[in-house]
Amino acid sequence: MSLAWLGLLSLPNWFIHLSSSLEWGVAALMMYRYGKITGRTDIRFFGLSMLPHWFGSFFVLTYHITTDSIPLLLDLSETINLLGSISLLWATLRILKRAGHSQAAGFVGCLGTVMIAGKPQSYMGDDVFDAILQISSVVYISFLVSMIMVRRKDPSVFSGLTVAGFWFVLVFICVTVFFMYLATEVRGFQSLSHDDLLHGSAESLLTVSNLMIVLGIHQQTRWYEAQMKTRSVPEHS
Repeated sequence: MSLAWLGLLSLPNWFIHLSSSLEWGVAALMMYRYGKITGRTDIRFFGLSMLPHWFGSFFVLTYHITTDSIPLLLDLSETINLLGSISLLWATLRILKRAGHSQAAGFVGCLGTVMIAGKPQSYMGDDVFDAILQISSVVYISFLVSMIMVRRKDPSVFSGLTVAGFWFVLVFICVTVFFMYLATEVRGFQSLSHDDLLHGSAESLLTVSNLMIVLGIHQQTRWYEAQMKTRSVPEHS
């Protein structure tokens, strides 16, 4: 039986990619549900703000289905991920505002400005998509900082595991960049996608981070439901 339809990726590698996308979609749904359980529109909005990144993953999957022959799909994914990072940051700032942190937006804005100003101008290059990728990274890191602020101000929103899961995405990104160098410069492959072992290993880290987010939301939901049950139990004299 021919497996040509798999393209550049092996079957296990496809399973890892599909798992990553599925986990993120489940996490968004669970976060939205947690917002409904708690009666908080800001948490529901956060769940919805996770959807752009999920949509972006479909462009990456399609890019691999076409054996990486349509680079525009990857560029579109980067653009959607920028919108997704902005959505996550905006949603987190809304939660911070509810928690009474009125200066959060200014702090995160200053952080982003410093990070952009501190980067060499040549890093952005002439390609607009390189600039989008850099700005998306800055926005995402600003979002991560704001998540920590939310965790400190209102621990009922995010569990520590969920926060750690979002931060672990940075590990995935750093390892992916390193593996791209190994695949192309050391192992002699055309791209990371052509090196199935390194590609699958890097993508598995994204699967781990998304699983951490899912388990963290589940943990937080169970905690909240337990708190509600405790409060509903009548006290006996």
